[in-house]
Amino acid sequence: MREPTMVVGIESNGATSRSPSPPPPPPQALLERLKDYGQEDAFALWDELSPDERHLLVKDIESVDLSRIDRIIQCSLRSQGLPMAAIEPVPESSVSTVEERTMEARERWWKMGLKAISEGKLAVLLLSGGQGTRLGSSDPKGCFNIGLPSGKSLFQLQAERILCVQKLAAQATSDVSAGLVTIHWYIMTSPFTDEVTRKFFETHKYFGLEADQVTFFQQGTIPCVSKDGRYIMETPFRVAKAPDGNGGVYSALKSSRLLEDMAMRGIKYVDCYGVDNALVRVADPTFVGYFIDKGVAAAAKVVRKAYPQENVGVFVRRGKGGPLTVVEYSELDSSMASAINQQTGRLRFCWSNVCLHMFTLDFLNQVANGLEKDSIYHLAEKKIPSIHGQTLGLKLEQFIFDAFPYAPSTALFEVLREEEFAPVKNANGSNFDTPDSAKLLVLRLHSRWVVAAGGFLTHSVPLYATGVEVSPLCSYLGENLEAICRGRTFHAPCEISF
Repeated sequence: MREPTMVVGIESNGATSRSPSPPPPPPQALLERLKDYGQEDAFALWDELSPDERHLLVKDIESVDLSRIDRIIQCSLRSQGLPMAAIEPVPESSVSTVEERTMEARERWWKMGLKAISEGKLAVLLLSGGQGTRLGSSDPKGCFNIGLPSGKSLFQLQAERILCVQKLAAQATSDVSAGLVTIHWYIMTSPFTDEVTRKFFETHKYFGLEADQVTFFQQGTIPCVSKDGRYIMETPFRVAKAPDGNGGVYSALKSSRLLEDMAMRGIKYVDCYGVDNALVRVADPTFVGYFIDKGVAAAAKVVRKAYPQENVGVFVRRGKGGPLTVVEYSELDSSMASAINQQTGRLRFCWSNVCLHMFTLDFLNQVANGLEKDSIYHLAEKKIPSIHGQTLGLKLEQFIFDAFPYAPSTALFEVLREEEFAPVKNANGSNFDTPDSAKLLVLRLHSRWVVAAGGFLTHSVPLYATGVEVSPLCSYLGENLEAICRGRTFHAPCEISF
């Protein structure tokens, strides 16, 4: 804390006296602006701060867009408790299910997707703002090695899948002069992961990608607030802030002018996904082709809900004839969650959201403007570190699926869990979504690829507990493996590469 400044005075008997001088007041204009929004308590401990701490506090408050944050707080608090439109199941016509998909359609979409990719129309957008705290690591989740034979991180697996699709797209184009196909990769970090992520990519030489095809940008942060909307102070000179959720990607793309950057590059479609899926098919040509073929503004890959009470968000239609959107499992009462569609035999609400999305660039512009104008964020009650210890307060977040209500048209594309969804969320030893469970999903899928390509496996532990890993540089979804595998025997666990 500050040392008080001493003022020297002369007493009547000639002796000197010392009394502390009052500290300079907070900057008047800034204090008045805080008062306008009812946040003047941020300066409550001003008199107790050192000159350096006062400087830090002023800088911290000046970094907050007070009017925007006030609008977000007020709109979000007001929207709580408002009645929601009734929900209906997603219409069957909006979903491409696995069993209805013909080989002819898949091949057509695959070719359409490769053509769009070869023309530079696709960008990939990675949501990578989270730390691996639940995994027992303070590093960004993408740096995590789930224990595959290759020891590759999630970032490396995804980068190599991009390299593989670029190669497939270049081979598919009949124009020999087209040369190298490049897919631009936009990676959203957070203030907590940005520097480490950039260094990780630099150290690993971008995993074979060109440095200039990767663009990093940061999601924003939002002050944490009490239930009456006042800022919580983390220290006497710093407001407590938290990342604005993976839906912060929309405002971050806008404020960093990356939507303009995409337009300048000729990008029309954006493939968006979360970092913590070990089986994610990055830049999946089939999904790109399906998206283009349907002519929709937004699309999502979905997996069938495993059982009625599974804790996953599901796609629904909000209101009679309304837009498709996602509701959290907590919003579905048990009778709705268990209801069966008598015609299909499936759950009425069965399409789980797994954060695999596709958007047109035009739609991303529309969403960025619409979400900013509406300013409604989800409120999560959390313990916030504060000057009073752990304080119960509110974090404000947007989610990636908040975009869907703005879409004039949305299509859903069913995928199989065991082929495309291996989440890495909890430390080994937890009951589900661990590095070990994700690793096994990868090894089992790749083992099926190898056997289908004419290879043989030997193993000294039961096969259900092991398998082989196919390098993404060899094959994207099991194609082109005969030359490597036919007639050969591989001892599991191992990595198969060129």
